[in-house]
Amino acid sequence: MTQGGSYRLLTPAEVAEWLKVSDVTVKNKYRAWGLKPQKVGRLLRFRERDVVAYLERRYG
Repeated sequence: MTQGGSYRLLTPAEVAEWLKVSDVTVKNKYRAWGLKPQKVGRLLRFRERDVVAYLERRYG
């Protein structure tokens, strides 16, 4: 993984597992957290580097 994360797209379940919260929490809170979703059809996906940036801003 490059510094700051990659452009790999993560599902809400993968983000939830990483953040140790439920996937429902991710779906309900991503706007409040400032995570910008990537829409793939009707599905939400999140760039890995955006999640890493959020964690660094919040806990860094």
